[in-house]
Amino acid sequence: MNSNNGANNLRRYLQLPLYMLIVFTAGNVFIYFRDVKSGAVISAVIIFYAIILTISYKAGRKRINEDIVYFATQYSSVQHELLDEFQVPYGLIDMSGKMLWMNREMMDLTGKDKHYRKSVTSLFSEITREELDRHEEDSFTISLDYSDRKFEAKIQKITVEMTQASGDNTDSNAGNNDITGIDDDINKLMAILLFDVTEVENLRKENTDQRMVSGLIYVDNSDEVFDSVDEVKKSLLIAIIDRKINKYFQRAKAIVRKLDDDKYFVVFKQMYLKELEEDKFSLIEDIKSTKAGNDIEITLSIGLGYGGESYTQCAEYSRAAIDLAMGRGGSQVVVKNGEDVSYFSSRGREFERNTRVKARMKAQALREIMETRENIMIMGHSIADVDSFGAAIGIFCAARDMGKTARIVINTVTSSLNPLVENFTPENGYPADMFLTSAQAVEMANAQTLVIVVDTNRPSYTDCPELLGISKSIVVFDHHRVGNEKVNNPVLSYIEPYASSVCEMIAEVLQYFSEKINIKPHEADCIYAGILIDTNNFMTKTGVRTFEAAAYLRRCGAEVTRVRKLLREDMSAYKARAEIVRHAEVYKGFFAISVFEGSGLESPTVVGAKAANELLNIVGIKASFVLTEYQNKIFVSSRSIDEIDVQLIMERLGGGGHLNVAGAQIENSTIEEVKLRIQQILDDMMEEGEIVL
Repeated sequence: MNSNNGANNLRRYLQLPLYMLIVFTAGNVFIYFRDVKSGAVISAVIIFYAIILTISYKAGRKRINEDIVYFATQYSSVQHELLDEFQVPYGLIDMSGKMLWMNREMMDLTGKDKHYRKSVTSLFSEITREELDRHEEDSFTISLDYSDRKFEAKIQKITVEMTQASGDNTDSNAGNNDITGIDDDINKLMAILLFDVTEVENLRKENTDQRMVSGLIYVDNSDEVFDSVDEVKKSLLIAIIDRKINKYFQRAKAIVRKLDDDKYFVVFKQMYLKELEEDKFSLIEDIKSTKAGNDIEITLSIGLGYGGESYTQCAEYSRAAIDLAMGRGGSQVVVKNGEDVSYFSSRGREFERNTRVKARMKAQALREIMETRENIMIMGHSIADVDSFGAAIGIFCAARDMGKTARIVINTVTSSLNPLVENFTPENGYPADMFLTSAQAVEMANAQTLVIVVDTNRPSYTDCPELLGISKSIVVFDHHRVGNEKVNNPVLSYIEPYASSVCEMIAEVLQYFSEKINIKPHEADCIYAGILIDTNNFMTKTGVRTFEAAAYLRRCGAEVTRVRKLLREDMSAYKARAEIVRHAEVYKGFFAISVFEGSGLESPTVVGAKAANELLNIVGIKASFVLTEYQNKIFVSSRSIDEIDVQLIMERLGGGGHLNVAGAQIENSTIEEVKLRIQQILDDMMEEGEIVL
């Protein structure tokens, strides 16, 4: 209630006897009409009442005014004293952030007096003009640190009604208020209350520090390492690994329990996790140097989980984390905190497993799943490349061998893919509906449809993400590292980051799918072409199993000369690739970055990828990046030979891939913005020590 309303209420209260006098007079007139004598008596009483009332008003006016002024003065003084003695630091600032007034607690805290008129930012660096302007609401909170204490600043916007005194120019606040410096035309202020939350934050931190971190530690290549040494040295090697793991986690006062020769379970408090992260989990590098008769380098994968509502949920997070680590090729640490995932990778190449046991198991599992399904759909990533298409053809052959009908979902047939697709026509004995668009696939699919995803494990990268929501049976074959986004709950997942290509994986699976699967020569050509493209003519990511897969396809009828003809590019694409190389910029002396608009070509992303490979042939270039604008996206192709892990770079950009071959697809950005982001990422990683030149 403002002062005007208060004055009106008091006036009405004091004038109430006058109103009653009017009521009595009106009643007396009515009595005169009934009884003149009675009316005269009442008139005399009313006159006497009016005289007494007038005398009382005149005699009491001064005393009432004095009492009201005294009460108001005492009330204001008490109110000001209470505010000044308030046990919480309190102050007022104007809308520009200038201090106007502070109570004693605020003065004691800041060491300033009541005449301090500088910006509040000079006292509390977190409360800036920009921060105050950013909040449109009337009340908000800012966390700040001051004098080794933690505070929550509760800021309340208030409006002060300004009135001009009439008659005398008495300042009602004179002598009772220290708030000065307020211009007449400014009626908005901000009140600041500081609540000390140091103890609460300490207790919260202590509670967080005591929470459990659950972990799983796997020796990635235990079979290969242990099989390469004799029994005596095997025991010694296992003992050395045990000792190093236990010694490393002693710093975290952890409990380490061995589950198997190559598996460990670890539990420690969350307060030690930051120290291990700052150390970048040096254990995985230390284990690599372990030698006890083994020629093969030992690698570890660690999955840590915390932040769950229960110990069980933390254990589930650690299980998901170790699955991610293994799915990314091993030799790294994955830390999972709810939905947040952090990666700590070891420097070095992904380890190639020589055993084919896993491929045989996956082939048998795929066969069992396909036996129970009549409707099978195969799809790769959007803007399918030769590796994606070749893998889809391989799965198609497996389905045909079982007498099942399979269809391939593909929206865009690029010029580089067209020579391969032209072989699969009804004239050559293939069904007319062998290839479907996304719209056709969605119309034909149901919950029982088996959807097989090849050459990607990210739902958003597939040609038809809607299929993954329709089907309850999903199979994934991929050779890219698993990221935060992945296909949820697949019935079968075969992800091997060490593989050169998904076509290599499919070629291995086909060997164990049935005793004698029928693969036609031009079908073998497609699978062979996928390996050829992804290995850059067997120059990158090739291992023993890569050549074994190529040899198998050669036995199936693949012809190198025929494949080479299929993969030839036209003159415009060749010239465009040369232009990309010619206009490349060298950043920091070691990184080649080139921009390609992609106009005039049907498959600009393929040309960009080939140009990224070409840039590595330049002396001194350790990594290459080609940016291509296509279909309202920026496609980034990145390549390296051995020193730079481009997969880590692309992950920070929102993509992924392998140590030497990676990429990203970015929406709602320009080429220049993406280029600057890549340069900033390179600068950050060099500063953090992730890239050592």
